[in-house]
Amino acid sequence: IGLDTSRELVKRDLKNLVILDRIDNPAAIAELKAINPKVTVTFYPYDVTTPLAETTKLLKTIFAQLKTVDVLINGAGILDDHQIERTIAVNFTGLVNTTTAILDFWDKRKGGPGGVICNIGSVTGFNAIYQVPVYSASKAAVVSFTQSIAKLANITGVTAFTVNPGITKTTLVHKFNSWLDVEPRVAEKLDEHPTQTTLSCAQNFVKAIELNQNGAIWKLDLGTLEPIQWT
Repeated sequence: IGLDTSRELVKRDLKNLVILDRIDNPAAIAELKAINPKVTVTFYPYDVTTPLAETTKLLKTIFAQLKTVDVLINGAGILDDHQIERTIAVNFTGLVNTTTAILDFWDKRKGGPGGVICNIGSVTGFNAIYQVPVYSASKAAVVSFTQSIAKLANITGVTAFTVNPGITKTTLVHKFNSWLDVEPRVAEKLDEHPTQTTLSCAQNFVKAIELNQNGAIWKLDLGTLEPIQWT
């Protein structure tokens, strides 16, 4: 989803796209550059589970290079309920840390210009897959956290919304473990449901970014973009 979304983004009128990831993929970066040579695409190695101080240090480097950053997309995620602590660290704690770190640069109380945060949740955030309660709860936490950030926009100048994909054809759902092995065939059973392609998900993802509705909870499922009402 992240790569296809990046492909869609560079087709737009961007100045810069910065990719942060644990894995360096020069071929993917070269492809993004080739799609639209007017967009400067850069890569920095980054593990979202790194401590807050390290995240802030990396952002200082990026802001020094670019001067301004308009949008932060938090997209890291894993699906494996055997790895309880890592699931929470990647899916939720890391997202909280990157959000907290970028507020140092964006918060209008510190003279910052504000900004936009787009967090990738999941439909499991409001409709749990009960066989993977840790994953589902981590995504519910993302939705809840983002709603709070959105309601603080008048204080910080930072707006926020979530995009929540339904079942999408990615490596994430090919094979994964259920909590306490309550359903050994969870991946196979999930695969029996209708799915969407990463491209159709990415296209709606970019639509949500362009709409930029503070506090929105977008459901991206089966090629549709639908607002969710959740209080």
